Amino acid sequence: MNKSASLSLDEQKVELPVKEGTLGFDVVEVTSLSKLDVFTFDPGFMSTAACESKITYIDGEKGVLLHRGYLIKELCEHSNFLEVAFLLLYGELPTKAQAKQFNTDINLHTMVHEQLRYFFNGFRADAHPMAIMVGVVGALSAFYYDSLDITNPEHRRISAIRLIAKMPTIAAMCYKYSIGQPFMYPNNDLSYAENFLHMMFSTPCEAMKINPILIRAMDQIFIIHADHEQNASTSTVRMAGSTGANPFVCISAGIAALWGPAHGGANEAALNMLKQIGTVDRIPEFIARAKDPNDSFRLMGFGHRVYKNYDPRAKVMQQTCHEVLAVTGKGDSPLFKVAVELERIALNDEYFIQRKLYPNVDFYSGITLSALGIPSSMFTVVFALARTSGWISQWSEMVSVPNYKIARPRQLYTGATERDFVPMAERE
Repeated sequence: MNKSASLSLDEQKVELPVKEGTLGFDVVEVTSLSKLDVFTFDPGFMSTAACESKITYIDGEKGVLLHRGYLIKELCEHSNFLEVAFLLLYGELPTKAQAKQFNTDINLHTMVHEQLRYFFNGFRADAHPMAIMVGVVGALSAFYYDSLDITNPEHRRISAIRLIAKMPTIAAMCYKYSIGQPFMYPNNDLSYAENFLHMMFSTPCEAMKINPILIRAMDQIFIIHADHEQNASTSTVRMAGSTGANPFVCISAGIAALWGPAHGGANEAALNMLKQIGTVDRIPEFIARAKDPNDSFRLMGFGHRVYKNYDPRAKVMQQTCHEVLAVTGKGDSPLFKVAVELERIALNDEYFIQRKLYPNVDFYSGITLSALGIPSSMFTVVFALARTSGWISQWSEMVSVPNYKIARPRQLYTGATERDFVPMAERE
């Protein structure tokens, strides 16, 4: 049965069709409101669906995250990152033959143009890795201009492959540049996650031998950050893409949006909070501050804007985090002892339980990345690396639709009305 809503304004009335998705809330289509010469006002787009998508679904009340219908827990347990990237891009899990070809395609594009290496020399040695990444990824369009026709499906495919393949290489180069070490070329005999760790921590003098548990942990971090519906950075990618801009600069725009501390910087903030607490004996002091409504202190890494239940990604990362701490032996350090005790309190304290302030994915991913030896300045870079698969899938979905519209939000204007210009000589 077709649903509809109606809106009356003074003596005017307009019928608004209601669209139903396969999951989630119904959506009232308001495009016809222009007939009444009015628009909706929704700061932060809290009640606005800006697009139609088949890629990712979130039910925040139930703590559910689906990629193309598959639970994030099952993907983390049974899949790997490149398989998930294929799923996001093409809508189905790959067959054995498709997975083999996709891996081959990725391996053919892991290197970056050699001249891109010199691009890094234009940055200060102490520049933030995210600042470098924004610039370098945007510059890819100057090196790979043979695949910039967004109306060509083959160009879209090869651009997606190039971005997913080159992002670990670029991310590792950002890190190496920041510490003054030589860049490491990718080794295509390694898996996607292992190759990234190799480029991060090996040197021309010595190839690092990496524990399989740590490789799997890195792969799971990539999977849980691969896509997360229409968040700020994904919406930025779509908005930039709606202008017809090429995919490299659209992804660069997404990286810039992700850099905001309210978005991609949450895991770094959570780790900084643990450092601020310092030792286990100081935890009660900070718990009391968190409960005090007159204190501005907030526990970072707890609760989530979307999930009003336990973050399903956090459930996956909780186990992975403890495995990494056990393998690296870092669970005995003061920082990680604080994290473990804070986790225990939050999961058992009625104050946190009633308010559903469970540890979220940022709490566990920050601890895990730190235990893997990745500095906090690189946390958001790793996030961007993983999220590129979701960004390019969302971009591709949008530009594949005929006659997609350029994004053009409206505004509620509250400035001055028309005024007469006063010449400088007449102004007092």
